[in-house]
Amino acid sequence: MIRCIAIDDEPLALQQIAAYIGKVPYLELVAQCQSAIEARQFLEQDMVDALFCDINMPDLNGMDFVKSLTVPPLIVFTTAYADYAVEGFKVNAVDYLLKPFGLQDFQRAAQRLKERMENTSASDSSLTSHPSPLTSDSDSIFLKTDYRIVKIMINDIRYVEAMSEYLKVHIEGEAKPVITLLSMKKMEERLPSNFMRIHRSYIINLDKIREVNKNRVIMDAETYLPIGDNYKEAFQNWLDTKFLGK
Repeated sequence: MIRCIAIDDEPLALQQIAAYIGKVPYLELVAQCQSAIEARQFLEQDMVDALFCDINMPDLNGMDFVKSLTVPPLIVFTTAYADYAVEGFKVNAVDYLLKPFGLQDFQRAAQRLKERMENTSASDSSLTSHPSPLTSDSDSIFLKTDYRIVKIMINDIRYVEAMSEYLKVHIEGEAKPVITLLSMKKMEERLPSNFMRIHRSYIINLDKIREVNKNRVIMDAETYLPIGDNYKEAFQNWLDTKFLGK
């Protein structure tokens, strides 16, 4: 399924897009937003595969919203204005639907969305095997993010956070994490022994721990990570090997 958000400040237009999404079996509507700001708040908590996004909206227009995203999902613009078409395709939009559009037009856009998803998945699979973007040498890994492949020094990774099908890789000295489409299992397999999974959603660099307080690992003054029940024993065993005192 392709997880989608519909974004439009006009309630009737939003209702129509939601209805069209419901008629396409491989699309799943996970949120309806009446502003780009509302959509941004949703994306801070969850990740989706695609946006059906209006452009002319108050406060923050759809084009500027898409440009502001670190890792934008696939985009289908839905608008009454043809003026933005060229700019839309410059941000790699899958399609540009001019209002009023019917179900047939929407289904064509959905099919293009599906094909783009399949092509992206095939490309990622190719990169994973020839060669893997996670593989460089013992000191670094490569991750695909924001249509780029970036090199990350392993020892600079503070912790890895799972968010839906994506990972947020938090790096020493960087204000924003690197967001990449990857499973926790695959990341866990590639990281060296000074990394440990302490929760279904967290892998930490053991060398970066500041403090252990009951069932939490404190990485810094603002980062408190929970230790999951299924991981407590392994973490405690590691901690016992490092502990000095009675």
